[in-house]
Amino acid sequence: MDATPRSAPVPRTALSRRRLIQAGGAAAAALAGPWSAAAHPARAAADPFDTLRLRWLDLLTGTGYDPTAAPYAEVLAALGGRARAVLDTMAPAAGSLWPDLPLGTDSAAVTASYVRLRTMALACAQPGTGLTGDPRTAAAVATGLDHLHAHAYTPTATAYGNWWDWQIGAPQALLDTAVLLHDRLTPAQLAGYCAAVDRQVPDGAVAAYSGTSTGANRVDLCRVLALRGVLGRSAGKLATASAALSPVFPYVLGGDGLYADGSFVQHTWVPYTGSYGEVLLGGLSRLLGLLAGSDWEVTDPRRQNVFDSVARAWAPFILNGLVMDAVCGRAVSRGVQSADQLHLQQDDHTRGHTLLGHILRLADSGAAPAGQSAAWRAAVKGWIGRDTYRPYLTDGYLDVPELARAQRLLADASVPAAAEPLGASVFGMDRAVVRRAGWAASLSLCSARTTFYETGNGEHLRGWHSNSGMLCWWGASFGNGQYSDAFWPTADPYRLPGTTVSTRPLADAAGGAWGAPRPDALWAGGACDGTYAAVGQDLRGLSSTLRGRKSWFLLDDSVVCLGAGISCADGVPVHTVVDSRNLGAAGTHALTVDGAARPTTLGLAEHFGAARSMALAGFGGYVFPGGAAVEVERRERTGSWHDINGGGATAPLTRRYLDIRIDHGTDPAGAGYHYLVMPGAGAAAAAARAAAPTVTVLANSAAAQAVRDSASGVTAANFFAPGTAGPITVSAPASVLLREAGDTLAVTVCDPSRTAATVLVTVAATGLTGAEPGPGVSVLSLDGAVSLLVETGGTAGAGRSVLLRRTTGAAAPGATVTMLAPTRDTYLRDGSSADSNYGTATTLTVKNTGTAGSGFTRRAVLGFDASAVPGTLRRAVLWVHGAVADSGGTQTTVQAFGSADGWTETAATWNRGPALGAALGTGAISSVADWVGLEVTAAVAAALPAAGGSGSLSLAVWQPPGAAGLAVVLDSRESAGHPPVLQLVTG
Repeated sequence: MDATPRSAPVPRTALSRRRLIQAGGAAAAALAGPWSAAAHPARAAADPFDTLRLRWLDLLTGTGYDPTAAPYAEVLAALGGRARAVLDTMAPAAGSLWPDLPLGTDSAAVTASYVRLRTMALACAQPGTGLTGDPRTAAAVATGLDHLHAHAYTPTATAYGNWWDWQIGAPQALLDTAVLLHDRLTPAQLAGYCAAVDRQVPDGAVAAYSGTSTGANRVDLCRVLALRGVLGRSAGKLATASAALSPVFPYVLGGDGLYADGSFVQHTWVPYTGSYGEVLLGGLSRLLGLLAGSDWEVTDPRRQNVFDSVARAWAPFILNGLVMDAVCGRAVSRGVQSADQLHLQQDDHTRGHTLLGHILRLADSGAAPAGQSAAWRAAVKGWIGRDTYRPYLTDGYLDVPELARAQRLLADASVPAAAEPLGASVFGMDRAVVRRAGWAASLSLCSARTTFYETGNGEHLRGWHSNSGMLCWWGASFGNGQYSDAFWPTADPYRLPGTTVSTRPLADAAGGAWGAPRPDALWAGGACDGTYAAVGQDLRGLSSTLRGRKSWFLLDDSVVCLGAGISCADGVPVHTVVDSRNLGAAGTHALTVDGAARPTTLGLAEHFGAARSMALAGFGGYVFPGGAAVEVERRERTGSWHDINGGGATAPLTRRYLDIRIDHGTDPAGAGYHYLVMPGAGAAAAAARAAAPTVTVLANSAAAQAVRDSASGVTAANFFAPGTAGPITVSAPASVLLREAGDTLAVTVCDPSRTAATVLVTVAATGLTGAEPGPGVSVLSLDGAVSLLVETGGTAGAGRSVLLRRTTGAAAPGATVTMLAPTRDTYLRDGSSADSNYGTATTLTVKNTGTAGSGFTRRAVLGFDASAVPGTLRRAVLWVHGAVADSGGTQTTVQAFGSADGWTETAATWNRGPALGAALGTGAISSVADWVGLEVTAAVAAALPAAGGSGSLSLAVWQPPGAAGLAVVLDSRESAGHPPVLQLVTG
């Protein structure tokens, strides 16, 4: 689904990219008549390849529906109309199969030609199309397959253009068409088509999990190999496809794939849960179902990560059937494509519906645990039932199998319709979501880890500021078309809601393609306890001098928005967009400002010098505590999908907008803002909140932003540097969330900058005597104030938590933390370097090659002086910082060991170095530089004076024995970056 040089979906042409994959889902029978595994159980059971082929037909075609009933009759008739149109214009010639799709220069024409053949085969096979069983159509499909086999997708063809067409687009359409036409094709024809696929998609395409063979692309490639194995009756191909799915399942620490916190990234830098993640889930739901119970069943236990991710990764971004644009990348720009035969708009609802179909298919595959499958069915039933903006069963992008599966679900009284999931989530991919009973919102941020926006293949040309703090929100029963109704082609790209931007003009696709433009800031993310969240961003402007600090505090009925340190020297105005509401083609929604209704005159721009509250009828309210200078403008904007996507339709679209913004002037220095967004609130509620605020701002500066909410008991702070805000003091950049309830205080801490191994947090709170710390939290003191040591290194910005209690008669815990720098360190290398010393190097390299004397096995040793450490050891952690640096992969494990002492930094070598001791803690590390904490308590305890030791100790860092690893480069004590440190907690 991608393009050279980066992997990226091509623009949707005759059919959308999703439609291209799904188009095979309209066939109910083989050309000779009704054909399915259910209709021919004996044949299906007799041969494993036929069994899988017929199972694929069922997956593509659906079962148990009436083709004469709604909604199927309309879908089938439309399929027939599209097929007749391409059949009538098909004209085989030396350079083309269709005159408008010349072969030889544009690889997309190869894919599009196969897609048209598949459309014809579907119409011929499917009942109710008007071409069902038509011999002319069947013969034309066979002719077309042979023509492309001879002139384009041949067993000797050299790929040109977009790699995706050759490895995914064209072969998927070809193989699906061959399945549909199977009984009309000769063994020689099938063998020839398989040879062409082998040319472009050899087993080597999935030999390494890298490049364009990761994430969703890897699943697509496995689909090609599996279907080629089915049609070519190759057990080896099927085995390769099944095994090659395994690298998709483990959680990753960086780059493409699923993360433990629910993030999904593709193209290294782009949060893509709703686009590439949709493709991944769709492919897996099909392949797991196809191979279930066969000799090639996918049995890797790590597939459970995918099942768990349905609730953790996909569900948080699905609301009333739509999937939030925050995780759809450049797909938001596709809209209506000029070459789309369906003339349908792609938007958050159509993408969401496709995801629902995948989740339901996965539930029916039999691959997942029964309890999870039941929960998915209930969730999908609820989402379908609540999508009143674009009802699921009327979505023209859905094929017969998805419609039939959904209708069965809706008719099944034993499946309850689940309510929307509630709560808040902050993801390491610089996204956040809050979900309440009456509304939901998403935040799109960026950092050095994620892109400002992704453009490529001529798509998403003006998404420049879409990750500069864009705040999107929907009501449970209103505003569900806010971003569906031609928002992206008509919205002002300099006034996206929630963003702070320089109005400096930018060229289309400014900054570079495939996620290349990324800010140099590290701080993005925040602390979340599952219900509330503090989210922040160290703002940088794209191709701009703009700088600033932004925070959002996600509360019960509002989002509190703070900005500070906003500075710019671009010579143009800078503004923060409180909101830019899409009012539709003719909306006249009333705006009330401080109790007074304002004119709805189109084109009216108003300035309010000290506005305190506003409310937009049908949407929500806005509160400006203490009053603020606010600009309001009601205007029309006209644009086309082609303006933002090269393949988009050129028809002009006009929508009305109500813009609310805070102007910071030209070249501001240290500007800021403070406002609340209250989704669903009317004028009275907004005015009441302005008159009696529940939120107190404790800090709003470039160093810290913090609030206290009396309604929820939440105090939250984002620290961009060490400091104090309200009752909270931190020793390093951090986000802290406090939540008081009764006699408890819950504390959640994270480091969104991912720069600190540990953060010392002090909270001015008294009377607390009991503590229930979670992993990575040490309670140092509760006497007079709360003192916590929080291990933030290696958490990818995730939070650590502790629950504190006021317990009568309990003794407050007490402990001391000591952080020791190494007094010596080096690494040892075997083979020809066994007598070399590396004691003055600024890095420590470790690798277990699994081969003695290879010359590439290396391990690090570090010495510490703990002679002055007091008390009894409770916990010891060796913190090292670095990354994988190996062409063989991107993720591996490092392990700590005890080590003999008595070595010197400038003399130790492999041959004269300390012996390796007992194995200790392990940690995962990736090609993204980060801290790794290795638990070493057992080895350190014996060396401390309290245990009779001298205090001098040595530790080694290597990799688990008996298994080859990847080279890891760590900072040494001589490094100016992040030298190692030994954390000791004693008491």
